[in-house]
Amino acid sequence: MTSQEIRRKFLEFFNEKGHLIVPSAPIVLKDDPTLMFSNSGMTQFKDYFLGYKTPKAPRIADTQKCLRVSGKHNDLDDVGRDTYHHTMFEMLGNWSFGDYFKKEAIDFAWELLTQVYKIPKENLYVTIFEGDTSENLDRDNDAYNFWKAHISEDRIINGNKKDNFWEMGESGPCGPCSEIHVDIRTEEEKAKISGLELVNNDHPQVVEVWNLVFMEYNRKADGSLEKLPARHVDTGMGFERLCMALQGKTSNYDTDVFTPLIKKVEEISGKKYTGILDDEKDIAIRVLVDHIRAVSFAIADGQLPSNGGAGYVIRRILRRAISYSYRFLGIKEPFLFELVSVLRAEMGDFFPELVKQEKLVTEVIKEEETSFLKTIEHGLKRIDLIITETLSKNEKTLPGAAVFELYDTYGFPADLSRIIAEEKQLTVDEKGFDEEMEKQKQRSKKSSAQKVYDWVVLEEKAETFVGYDQIETETYITRYRKVENKDGEFYQIVLSKSPFYPEGGGQIGDKGILIPSYTEGFDISNPSVFDIKDCTEIIEVLETKKENNLIISLIKNLPKDAGAVFYAKVNESERRNSQANHSVTHLLHEALREVLGTHVEQKGSYVSPEYLRFDFSHFSKISEEDLKLVEDKVNQKIKQNIALQEFREIPMTEAIDKGAMALFGEKYGDKVRMIQFGSSKELCGGTHVKSTGEIGHFKIQNESSTAAGIRRIEAISGDKSAEYFSGLENEIKEISGLLKSKDLAKSVQKLIEENSALKAELETFKKERAKGETANWKNDFVEKGDKKLLVKKVSLDAASVKNIVFQLKKDTPNSVIVIISDADQKPLITVGVSADLEAKYHAGNVVKDLAKEIQGGGGGNPGFATAGGKNLEGIENAYQKALQL
Repeated sequence: MTSQEIRRKFLEFFNEKGHLIVPSAPIVLKDDPTLMFSNSGMTQFKDYFLGYKTPKAPRIADTQKCLRVSGKHNDLDDVGRDTYHHTMFEMLGNWSFGDYFKKEAIDFAWELLTQVYKIPKENLYVTIFEGDTSENLDRDNDAYNFWKAHISEDRIINGNKKDNFWEMGESGPCGPCSEIHVDIRTEEEKAKISGLELVNNDHPQVVEVWNLVFMEYNRKADGSLEKLPARHVDTGMGFERLCMALQGKTSNYDTDVFTPLIKKVEEISGKKYTGILDDEKDIAIRVLVDHIRAVSFAIADGQLPSNGGAGYVIRRILRRAISYSYRFLGIKEPFLFELVSVLRAEMGDFFPELVKQEKLVTEVIKEEETSFLKTIEHGLKRIDLIITETLSKNEKTLPGAAVFELYDTYGFPADLSRIIAEEKQLTVDEKGFDEEMEKQKQRSKKSSAQKVYDWVVLEEKAETFVGYDQIETETYITRYRKVENKDGEFYQIVLSKSPFYPEGGGQIGDKGILIPSYTEGFDISNPSVFDIKDCTEIIEVLETKKENNLIISLIKNLPKDAGAVFYAKVNESERRNSQANHSVTHLLHEALREVLGTHVEQKGSYVSPEYLRFDFSHFSKISEEDLKLVEDKVNQKIKQNIALQEFREIPMTEAIDKGAMALFGEKYGDKVRMIQFGSSKELCGGTHVKSTGEIGHFKIQNESSTAAGIRRIEAISGDKSAEYFSGLENEIKEISGLLKSKDLAKSVQKLIEENSALKAELETFKKERAKGETANWKNDFVEKGDKKLLVKKVSLDAASVKNIVFQLKKDTPNSVIVIISDADQKPLITVGVSADLEAKYHAGNVVKDLAKEIQGGGGGNPGFATAGGKNLEGIENAYQKALQL
């Protein structure tokens, strides 16, 4: 049975059991502050379990792409070293939201595994929750009794809380679970030791294949458990492990999920994969075929490699793959990008994003490979310097801090540093390295650490967002909770009616104020007559975000009476500028597609009151002419004052039929909101102007590249655009005053010509001066046996020093010249060696040694070298050191 057939049979089975089949959610999460990536099948259904959204159907099934490379679930270091760990994997799952429970879930699982997939019953074991007295939780006897109908009691194993009580996180829905394990060993191996003894003992051929979670509790922030109002089923079956069991393999990598990719790596590298666990070549191949899947899916879903957040995780995975291919397969040219087409051919039918985004994924990976291979070359040079310094001190251990800097700052793999050190009979100070790594983790943890308390619910009531139509409203707090982070203690509040737009779709969240109704002299029914300056208690809304379908506003202190009625008002000027910038991104997107082509797709955006940033797919720098054309097209739409057409809560299919653009990597529901300005139609949840004329004017300030195949435009509009042109006007007036002319172009041209003439005069003067210095310095050489040494401290510029050194080298045989300059308060060391001494004294080596004294670096050839530095005070040490040559 092929992997495609296995996947299809799963979905068909549960479809026949009344389950709605839904597509995989994006692997990259853009609307969940607690997770970067989907790390389990249930991630896209969190809001259903928490009761914040109503599911599309009471029974759902799917295959979800997952990524486990950060946080609590991190399998990265195991990948390649065993047969079954992966970064990206598929999780087959069936779900019940308040519908069936334990009996049906167990019956379905048994029927699918034994009757559809034909796994022999004697190869299966199951576990149930044994209970936990510390939590006052009983043994799951219901699951035990339901399993007894299918499997002998000696194959039902009690499991502890760690293995058989599933939790979403530190808080949230949870419950006992029942794992299904499969024994795929040979009959001879089974005869030697029972599979019963190997369950949950990390045996590579006795593995968990399916986990049935019975959600019936909610874990509160204080650690206590409470019963959920409805019971749910959440199951997850590892697709790769299932394929291994059904295809009669003993390694996930021997299944057809990976063999086409392995075959392509063999073809490119000329190396044969043998499947040996501790063979470095085979480990490298397993790493490559695993990592290419994770990186490709992440990029296809809109997450580009970068230096922070989720983008850094993707870049790290890709660099790990490149490092393994460089070290163990000897491949020193980009090639991983060639695997993308193989992946698309194998998985494109079930995951259409791979087909649509193939070109982008390929180009981004190729560019990242090219860049990192240069980093490796650069890192090799840096570690060579570290080794040279270590050996010069007669030491045998590379400093851990230096190796960590290579890893952290330059992305040079630490294990590659270790290998190079071993080749030189050196070791790495592992303790020092670990200490630096721990410091970094603590810095990162401290910067992001946040303690969140339980919600205090004041009223159980549906909360609504009214901010599309109102920027001020009467409201009250339905719930609040305390949060503590590095900036102090704050409170998060949820309002019955919120005018504050929560951060999303690239647009930052609203700020504003809350005024309590008990404020003296304040009439909440007529707030416009009240002067806010007279208010004794204004609660400032610092930011607004969305979490688990709740609109959460952040305030510094709770009001004296949290149960009062409040007047909520959005910061009007900031909202006006934000929505102008958001609307203009839609016009910009359309203009870019008209000018550059329909391959242009939005890949990210940032919308604030100050400016907008728009990332999009395009494979070359945009010409000034095309940028001007794009800008003109947008401004033309602004002048036409096109009215906003807003379609709220329309079916997704209807929006697509109307021509709305849906972005890959975004998560859309069955009902969507479509924003239309004339021919521009996009799905969007942000706030917008009522007509394009409100935008005022659009000005592109910068165009650049953010990654291979991705360009970025930064621009302004509205008030900021007006400020920009007003500032330009003032600058022009100031420059006109300085030049005493209104014809700026003519005046500047005259200045340029005068400047060129003065530069020519200055160069002539410098050359004459250099000749004089050369003549004077010839008398300052010190005899050193049959050689001559000149060491000078000067304040001459680099060009003058260079001219003098070359003339002295030519005129003075058997000489070494060291000139140390402090021109412009910047230390510079220049070394010259006459041609007849180059075999003995290498100017580049000499300058590197002296540069240590000025905290600098540099280099050159045997006859001439320079080095700059940071430490002016080190000049005297460098001078004294040079005298010892």
